Amino acid sequence: MEEKQKGMWPLVEKYYQDYGSRARELKKDGIKFMGYICSFVPVEIIRAAGFVPFRIRGNVHEPITKGNTQLETIACPFMRSCFDLSFKGHYDFCEGVIIPHACDSMTRSYSVWKYSLGLPYSHFVNVPHTVNAASLQFFEAELNTFRKSLGRYAGKEINTAEIAQAITAYNQLRKKVKALYELRKTNPPLVSGTEMAKLLTVTAGLPVEEANLLCDQALDQLPQRTAPSDKKFPRILIDGACIDNIDLVQLVEESGASVVADDLCLGMRDFWPTTDVDQDPLKALSRRYLEKLNCPRTFRQSPGGSLSDDLQARFGDMGAHIKEFGVDGIIIYVYKYCDPFGFEVSARKAYLSSLGVSILYLEDEYSAGTIGRLRTRIQAFLEMMG
Repeated sequence: MEEKQKGMWPLVEKYYQDYGSRARELKKDGIKFMGYICSFVPVEIIRAAGFVPFRIRGNVHEPITKGNTQLETIACPFMRSCFDLSFKGHYDFCEGVIIPHACDSMTRSYSVWKYSLGLPYSHFVNVPHTVNAASLQFFEAELNTFRKSLGRYAGKEINTAEIAQAITAYNQLRKKVKALYELRKTNPPLVSGTEMAKLLTVTAGLPVEEANLLCDQALDQLPQRTAPSDKKFPRILIDGACIDNIDLVQLVEESGASVVADDLCLGMRDFWPTTDVDQDPLKALSRRYLEKLNCPRTFRQSPGGSLSDDLQARFGDMGAHIKEFGVDGIIIYVYKYCDPFGFEVSARKAYLSSLGVSILYLEDEYSAGTIGRLRTRIQAFLEMMG
């Protein structure tokens, strides 16, 4: 498609290939960046404090070397890659790092990040693992503690009006991303999964105003595309944790499928939920990040208590996406040593099987070298689907 070479796509390609390059440019103009890991960090509070939230990502193409001298090798390979790049100075434009209580690898490695990198600021956000009135109340208080801590470092008091403004800006971004997903409902889709993955990865390292502008440009250009082919390909949803490199999505599409939806941290799981604007900002943020982000690290149980009810409470959003986007098959992609997702595989497969979709389960390292070995299994899965 010739459109890929026009408009905003060269900029997306540049920022994807050299992640952090825009941050280095803006830092020269006095813009301050604050690093964070995981979707459970409330970026709205970081923005309200006067920093640009910068999502630290790994790189499947760069071997983990220096990071292995500080973190044990049985830790999550994604976390080790993120730490390795940080330890090597790739993200030295960030003034600090914020890590949430998302999984054991994040929780147990926080002290290593704090003491090994020698950053001016660091903070651990304690996120409850259950969703009820008490946990929401606790999390709201925890976010207030974070607000005060970051405010002291920034030398200002972060008021509710500033948080509300940040909520509005990020709600706009999430709504625009959702509009872009709508373009993937056509058969064939007007935007590929690879393009979408690049765009969403790039937005995580930009000021929210620039991310909104990129999405505006995409929404202007993409509907004008003509379908790349009349041939219909199997429509795939990729389910997993933080896939912040395009290699898997690209491999699936090169093998003869269309990746039309996902249940990923840098995808629908993070961008679909918005924050309510009709209540106190901290209370609204506590509900968005604890109640609306449907991640395996958070325990969910239906009031009914039956197995089918529990599965619906945990995976019902994925079932809705399958129906809405006309999904034919699911690829569950789990990193080695990722316990929150690994423990849920059997339950996820049971729920998805009840919907009548084909399922392929893959466990892999966080490395481009191992992703290539999955090609045969993915191709066989697509052939089996007919």
